Amino acid sequence: MNITVHQSIHINLIKVGSIANSSVLQIGSSGAIQARSELYNTGGYTEPAEAAEIEEEAIPIVPLAR
Repeated sequence: MNITVHQSIHINLIKVGSIANSSVLQIGSSGAIQARSELYNTGGYTEPAEAAEIEEEAIPIVPLAR
């Protein structure tokens, strides 16, 4: 069974809070979504980064909604 979908999508504004690993942002229809994962060393690093230091809760410079 073949289904043909014709779409016209107009987006005036789209806000995306975040896209993390294993997330999918889809606009419109898709016959199939295939998993794809790529990892790049764009900084040319040769060893792991230092461990992060735990800091006290920082006071934001601008008020943030909670």
